[in-house]
Amino acid sequence: MKKISSGKVREIYEADENSLMMVVSDRISAFDVILPAIVPDKGKILNKISEFWFDFVKDIIPNHIITTKFEEFPKEFQTEEFKDRSMLVKKLKMVPVECVVRGYITGSGWKSYNENGTVCGIKLPDGLKESEKLPEPIFTPTTKAAEGHDMPISFEETSRLIGKELAEKLRDKTIEIYKKCADYAKSRGIIIADTKFEFGIDENNELVLADEVLTPDSSRFWPADSYEVGKSQKSFDKQYMRDWLKANNWNPENPTPIPEDVINTTREKYASAYEKLTGKKF
Repeated sequence: MKKISSGKVREIYEADENSLMMVVSDRISAFDVILPAIVPDKGKILNKISEFWFDFVKDIIPNHIITTKFEEFPKEFQTEEFKDRSMLVKKLKMVPVECVVRGYITGSGWKSYNENGTVCGIKLPDGLKESEKLPEPIFTPTTKAAEGHDMPISFEETSRLIGKELAEKLRDKTIEIYKKCADYAKSRGIIIADTKFEFGIDENNELVLADEVLTPDSSRFWPADSYEVGKSQKSFDKQYMRDWLKANNWNPENPTPIPEDVINTTREKYASAYEKLTGKKF
């Protein structure tokens, strides 16, 4: 088995010359650091959420999945460590842009808006409050950094980087996918404030949705029943873990153990997101 990539959460292996095995670990990261804690079943939950969304938007765009069935994996990957947390996917020529879409004003977007009334160079209406829904979702792409932070880039810069036609297609597909999924999630009690997608080009020169889709790691999920404009929101993502780290002045240079109850509560938030979205018990 040839491992070709090891990220904060995902491991990628080469299955053969046309396919990859994408494996989601139980690792968790915050503030660009892999934490010294494992969240049990997190990888399986994220894998199942992505699988659900890939299927949900297949009428909008094809995806990279060959199979998620364990028994259809190449023999060397039919071991317990790959079960329920892996996808066999097509190799693609990945587009070097993170496709971020924002439906609500929060996080770094809220900070930028307060400074100059814009988010990633896009002028927004005056008088917006924190966590308020935007009149229309906005496309705010970033670079894809191998290490450290992705950097915001304008649509014009994106066009220069990958060509205007592809940039327009990415923008339009990103917003179309987000709108369909955000409407569905709202009906299940979850507000998707923002998210990011990755796309690749397949052997037929077609645009294909790849990587992960609308997981609590790549998105901001808020409970709709406690949503209130004008403040930060509760969430189903790893914000709970981030908040604990901040409150306890956690130092990655001298890391203290993360308590079991914080790990368990984080797991419950991931599992709750899956169950609300799919209607299935994890």
